[in-house]
Amino acid sequence: MTDIFDRASEQEQWLRDQALAIAREHGESTVVSFGCHDCGEPLSEARREAAPHCTRCVECQTDFETRKNR
Repeated sequence: MTDIFDRASEQEQWLRDQALAIAREHGESTVVSFGCHDCGEPLSEARREAAPHCTRCVECQTDFETRKNR
């Protein structure tokens, strides 16, 4: 039996799929480019291809990992 959270998740996915389909029909780009979480600089295309779900540029990620491992 599905619970309320499963139904909400399914509804959210359906709405997202519908919004993307409408955007594609209207020729709108569905690619969103974000900047680095720390410094705000745009993430390079090479960085986004190498790590599609990254949130930091290489320099900030290196700094983050260095601080984390201290």
